[in-house]
Amino acid sequence: MGKFMQEFKEFAMKGNVMDMAVGVVIGGAFGKIVSSLVSDIIMPLIGAITGGLNFTDWKWVIREAVMEGETVVKPELCMTWGNFLQVVFDFIIIAFSIFLVIKGINKLKREEPKPEEPAAPAGPTQEELLAEIRDLLKNK
Repeated sequence: MGKFMQEFKEFAMKGNVMDMAVGVVIGGAFGKIVSSLVSDIIMPLIGAITGGLNFTDWKWVIREAVMEGETVVKPELCMTWGNFLQVVFDFIIIAFSIFLVIKGINKLKREEPKPEEPAAPAGPTQEELLAEIRDLLKNK
């Protein structure tokens, strides 16, 4: 049991696991911010443009509620596809926001291109080497 706990401690304390945990927490908070942006700012604007249209009210009623006076005997059974549209819209905005953040981080990470080093001087050609050998043999 002690070895198991030691292995778990080593796993949990690795940098990538801690980074992932921080990312999950920040991602959750970021998701809440974007969801609020969508539901509290963007969707009311879309509703104002479309004449008070509210996606979350869109539903397909499978079975009406059964009532006895003011008491609900059986609740309404419905598919709230408008809410699904709202969640898809949230996802698209979150994905686009994360794309922009990652793009910005990658832009900051890019290094300036290093100036090219001057090319090494070219060595003598084959003809020049043969001429040098010839001259050395003549001088002997």
